[in-house]
Amino acid sequence: MILDKIVADTKRRVAEEKAAYSLEELQREVAQIDISKEVAFPFEQNLTLGDINFICEVKKASPSKGIIAEDFPYVEIAKEYEQAGASAISVLTEPTFFKGSLKYLQEIAKEVSIPLLRKDFIIDEYQIYQAKKYGASAILLICSILSVEELTSFRKLADSLNLSCLVEAHDEQEVQQAIASGARVIGVNNRDLKTFTVDINNSIKLRALVPKDIIFVSESGISTAEDIENLRKHHIQGALIGETLMRSANKVAMLTELYGRQTPPLVKYCGVKRPEDIAVVNKVKPNYAGLVLAPSKRQVTIIEAKNLVEQLAPAIKPVGVMVTPTIEEVIEACKTAKLQVVQIHGAYDNSDIQELRTALKQQGLDHIEIWQAFNVKDEQDLIKLETSLADKVLVDSYTPGVMGGTGKVANWQLLTSVKRPIMLAGGLKAENIVRANRGVKPLGLDISSGIENSEGVKDEGLMVALKQLIETSTGVDSKE
Repeated sequence: MILDKIVADTKRRVAEEKAAYSLEELQREVAQIDISKEVAFPFEQNLTLGDINFICEVKKASPSKGIIAEDFPYVEIAKEYEQAGASAISVLTEPTFFKGSLKYLQEIAKEVSIPLLRKDFIIDEYQIYQAKKYGASAILLICSILSVEELTSFRKLADSLNLSCLVEAHDEQEVQQAIASGARVIGVNNRDLKTFTVDINNSIKLRALVPKDIIFVSESGISTAEDIENLRKHHIQGALIGETLMRSANKVAMLTELYGRQTPPLVKYCGVKRPEDIAVVNKVKPNYAGLVLAPSKRQVTIIEAKNLVEQLAPAIKPVGVMVTPTIEEVIEACKTAKLQVVQIHGAYDNSDIQELRTALKQQGLDHIEIWQAFNVKDEQDLIKLETSLADKVLVDSYTPGVMGGTGKVANWQLLTSVKRPIMLAGGLKAENIVRANRGVKPLGLDISSGIENSEGVKDEGLMVALKQLIETSTGVDSKE
């Protein structure tokens, strides 16, 4: 049986690795990693964002399919998965039957920010320490080759290293083993590791056995949008996909096809300050162009804003970004720069918004939209956001003493409970914007640092590419 051969070969491999570099040496090296500075179990966090989450596999070969990718640019594949909206990446490290390598894990970990799963046949604690050393956020534990005692022991060791465990089962007995071991993430393999036959209904059949507070992942044999929709209907949070994506030439488009079309978000390019920026904005056609009228490296004066707005295509709405402005300052900016939206940061409450709205109406400016920005730290901020009288609310990341423009990502997990449509800001860029859009499902995306080069200047290539990525990832043809 192939599984027995793989396990036997893994035992041989681990023995050779231990002889070359002892467990004690490896443990000392891993002990130097400061776990206190890491996000707690990011693999699990990412699998609970949105209606379904993809674990995309970097895999050169398999026993059942042979060589899947002769040309194997594994780092580029991983980066494309991240851009396509993957929540995590599974990296094969088993060298004999799957042609994997720990080198792949190590090099990918340096280039992507989403969690990595070390996919191997874990039979020894040595491999768990290796996973930590080489950059994994999670490991695979397979019920069919481990006892409940081993599963539990390995899971506890992984916990101590801030590694999540995807505990893999194939039948009812193995699901019970996984639960008994304290698994927080259970993956049901639709491929029988003894016969290598595949049936996606295996996940659906076993879903009812797993408590709702345990993350459920379906593995193998997932290749169509219908498969994904079937998993959604049965409240399956994750789908591990390998061969389908590995064989796809355009992984962004393939993952979009699997996920399904979305209503495209509104798009705001913020912090434009040069005529060259406006020229690209007119070409790319976001819904809004943001002009920062508050102290910032992106600040423009009201007169500069006026000149830029005069060059802006009529279909693109100019947004004036201001921090705790007086009513007089807002009116002057709206009249001079011919703004269509004013975005307010800082100490503004509902009475201030009402007063501003009344003043705008008296000046014949009642067509001006008022947006209120919130730097969301905790659930108390969400209450303010939900009850704001502004026309739209914008959510940015929280940094003490800073109103925005930090390039840091907002707390997406916290935002999934928000019922009100939001404009999402905070560190959005090509590597994370698809995942943010699918996970948070915002009304719109506010992008600034993600369309700037290393010198902080708006970059035409990034501006064009990001808009195209948003369109591709929502299933929208730019010609529509």
